[in-house]
Amino acid sequence: MLLDQLRSNCTMRETDSLLAPTLSGPRRYQMMRHGRQQLSFHAESSSSSSSGQLVDCTLKEFLWQHVELVLSKKGFEDSVGRNPQPSHFELPTYQKWVAAALKLYEVTIEGKDDDPTCGELSSKIMSSIKVLEGYLDIDTKFSENRCQKALPMAHSAYQSNLPHNYTMTVHKNQLAQALRVYSQHARGPAFHKYAMQLNEDCYKFWSNGHQLCEERSLTDQHCVHKFHLLPKAGEKPEADRNPPILYHNSRARSTGACNCGRKQAPREDPFDIKAANYDFYQMLEEKCCGKLEHINFPIFQPSTPDPAPARDESSPAPPEGEIEKLKEKEPQTQGESTGLSLALSLGQSTGSLGTYPPDAQGGGDNADSHGQSGDSKSEKRPSLVDRQASTVEYLPGMLHSNCPKGLLPKFSSWSLVKLGPAKAYNFHTGLDQQGFIPGTNYLMPWDIVIRTRTEDEGDLDTNSWPAPNKAVPGKRSAVVMGRGRRRDDIARAFVGFEYEDARGRRFMCSGPDKGRGLKPHYAQFMRLFVVVPDAPLQITLTPQVQPGPPPCPIFYPEKQEITLPSDGLWVLRFPYAYVTERGPCFPPKESQQLMSYKVLRGILKAVTQ
Repeated sequence: MLLDQLRSNCTMRETDSLLAPTLSGPRRYQMMRHGRQQLSFHAESSSSSSSGQLVDCTLKEFLWQHVELVLSKKGFEDSVGRNPQPSHFELPTYQKWVAAALKLYEVTIEGKDDDPTCGELSSKIMSSIKVLEGYLDIDTKFSENRCQKALPMAHSAYQSNLPHNYTMTVHKNQLAQALRVYSQHARGPAFHKYAMQLNEDCYKFWSNGHQLCEERSLTDQHCVHKFHLLPKAGEKPEADRNPPILYHNSRARSTGACNCGRKQAPREDPFDIKAANYDFYQMLEEKCCGKLEHINFPIFQPSTPDPAPARDESSPAPPEGEIEKLKEKEPQTQGESTGLSLALSLGQSTGSLGTYPPDAQGGGDNADSHGQSGDSKSEKRPSLVDRQASTVEYLPGMLHSNCPKGLLPKFSSWSLVKLGPAKAYNFHTGLDQQGFIPGTNYLMPWDIVIRTRTEDEGDLDTNSWPAPNKAVPGKRSAVVMGRGRRRDDIARAFVGFEYEDARGRRFMCSGPDKGRGLKPHYAQFMRLFVVVPDAPLQITLTPQVQPGPPPCPIFYPEKQEITLPSDGLWVLRFPYAYVTERGPCFPPKESQQLMSYKVLRGILKAVTQ
């Protein structure tokens, strides 16, 4: 029955039926193929319907040649061996043929591989299809051979000049170079397939023992260890584990001074804010500054045994109104307020030795925009000491203008120490501390008017200026300081803005009117020395630092305004590193403008009593 159906559906043309009895096997197939090519050549000018029928007949003829050889049990005579063997075929029954055809249909067409037997059959079929494609698709075979030859060259380009461990950035750069080499030699439809294989091979090579730790220190230095885990609380480092358990280390060392500046010690490159701004100075506190008088900043005081850090919510940059409020100062109700001169109010005292930039709004002398508070009358900004700080949640980092209100850190990144009375500083010899470059350890004098007198009051008072060409009766002529004032009307304070580099070299700002020009970044502003004279006055500190261009926030200590009592040599130590919720504020690069790395004006203010 099957043979009759095939013969009825695969009826040959009369012109070719004459060749059927005389030719058989491969020769007959070759003749039929030659005749099919001629018919297809003549059929180009025929109608679409007749050409479609011709193609259909050609397919039937092709199939019938093989079917007839099988059904006649003659076998294929296309063996090219020296001793060909006859082929034998075992014809299946109809039920077996239908079952096998159904399995083939499910595997090849529907893609079912739930049955284990189907899965094995699928792999065999796919391998056979690939072999068949290799014989039929010449372009793909040529492209694969070409791409396979290009892969070793691309691998060599990727691994050239590579260190043993490297970062993701180096991996991407080397991969781009390998893809360029690959694209110069690979061609054809298999290009993308082997390009993906190249990508996977390079990634496996990198992740298999060549991956460098991606963590960067707070000074923008890479950790030198390969991919590792950090030790947990109470866990010791284990370098032999896979992956190893190690602390971050950039192998960079620097020299730093303690809180008061009298003792220097080497320090490791820090990777967290506590090690940078607290642990190092606490270690030196026991050796040097522990017995000195401190003004402590408020920190988090837990009321529960297990306090939680505040949620890390990415807050947007504060609006201009908030920035203005950060710079407002409390108006004084008693006495007189005397601010530093415009130049001395950190005209040169930026965190990178750069000159203070003019006001972005065009008001270079605007007291509100720069925090200059000589005569400013502004509304007091509520500080953390005015608000009730949280005792349940603490601030995980540093305090800055974008932090949630009412939160305090577990430790302070700032320090305020009293070195001694005002006479502890000798303006003839300067500060007697380690690390200062010769001639740069002198503080700048700051003359503060204690009391001003009118001309009428001066005529009756023997302490006033004498009339022209006349001397004060019973006293020697007073030595004048500057123009128009006597010594007993002026109290002299001293101010020093200290900078420190990574090698421990220290120097003071030489003067408020000294410009640096376009010099690169040398050192970081680390300490503020203030000598408060033994006079009826107080000096108020309001430190605010912006360690980067906007939208970098403004950092300030946990106590906004610090009042220094009279007769003292005080040292305010600034943070070594500045970190926000988004990451650290790295030191400026050589190509970056230093104008944005600054301490805001209004850091010092004198109040007479």
